[in-house]
Amino acid sequence: MTLVYIASPFSGDTEKHTKMAQDYCRRALEYHCVPIAPHLHYPQFMNDDNAIERALGLKFALLLLGKCDELWVFGDALSNGMTQELAEAMWRGMPIKYFDSQGNEVTK
Repeated sequence: MTLVYIASPFSGDTEKHTKMAQDYCRRALEYHCVPIAPHLHYPQFMNDDNAIERALGLKFALLLLGKCDELWVFGDALSNGMTQELAEAMWRGMPIKYFDSQGNEVTK
């Protein structure tokens, strides 16, 4: 099974963005992939409003990204964290797929 890293917005309306990220993970599952979404995991015990913990969470996330087969980018705009995840995936030469906020694949 393909291990896919899910990149989507989190900050701001975290309740809405959490639900959307869950839906994106479900989409990956429907494609028979294993979704990895650190922005669903780390806020369970780390404070995203604390700059030190946010930076540490992003560092952990980028380590996990390196273990994945592909990066899937969801949404119509890139957050700062998503921009860093995308740059890391490009640097690694990873396959990248883009999806709109409804989860439909789009070409970039």
